[in-house]
Amino acid sequence: MSDAYYRIYDFLAWKRLIFFLSIFLFFISCSTMITRGFNWGLDFTGGMSIDITSEKDINLINVKNILVQSGFKNPTAQYFGSPKDIMIQLPLNPNVNKINQDTANIVLHALQESMVQNFFIKQTNWIGPSAHSQLINTGIMALLVALICILIYITFRFEWRLATGVVISLTYDIIVILGMLSLLTIKMDSTIIAALMSAIGYSINDKIVIFDRIRENFYYASVSKPIDIFNISLSQVLSRTIITSVTTIIVLLILLVFGGDMLYGFAVTLLLGTIIGTVSSIYIASSLAFKFGTARDHFIKIN
Repeated sequence: MSDAYYRIYDFLAWKRLIFFLSIFLFFISCSTMITRGFNWGLDFTGGMSIDITSEKDINLINVKNILVQSGFKNPTAQYFGSPKDIMIQLPLNPNVNKINQDTANIVLHALQESMVQNFFIKQTNWIGPSAHSQLINTGIMALLVALICILIYITFRFEWRLATGVVISLTYDIIVILGMLSLLTIKMDSTIIAALMSAIGYSINDKIVIFDRIRENFYYASVSKPIDIFNISLSQVLSRTIITSVTTIIVLLILLVFGGDMLYGFAVTLLLGTIIGTVSSIYIASSLAFKFGTARDHFIKIN
């Protein structure tokens, strides 16, 4: 493939600075998670979720104030489809191992007494105090299994040096995303796990495209120095990477603005994953593969 049609950028000239900034951001993220922790949602803490509808629009601020005045600690309320439908979440009190079965009726009675409109319970969901630990363990296992499968696939598809760079950069992506979620106090629930898995999928797709071009250029490019191969490959896929990332970010920004509270955490997580994954694909994964000594002979041997 001719390089004449591409403007070649010296991406790897910035690898030391990017590595320094990445390590700094990695430790900041770890420190944030340790010191601030996470804003665990109902899926992880246990409690009750109550879906309520009304004939009129519902004022969320009034609903939260009424629930606090009724003795509920840290209640949350958000619209669920329309201003006439809300979902109330009542976290489980750490000193109590259950919520009374009449809790939903107590909430309904408090709202009807304080607000001049009729309310109706659509459904209630109860999450036991032991379910959250199982969900955390399942989420961690899902992420670990995903990383292991990715390592096996990339090793089989490409070469172990490229695979190691991918897994390290993916681990970095996850840690930094979680650190940002902790810093922003985004509520952690099951949708965040789904968003993290989606972010991993987006990031690995980006890295595979880049590494496939690197492998192709090791076979066919006229230059022989590995650093030139890496820079040519990254330059060739730069426009594709930018277009894909920008279009994805635009969609996620629209989802963030118009998706409501239900999709806020999901959209933020994917937005962070897209930005962080794009940067790590260009600099961290590729720079690590170069640092590990990837050369033309490694691809000739596995052909």
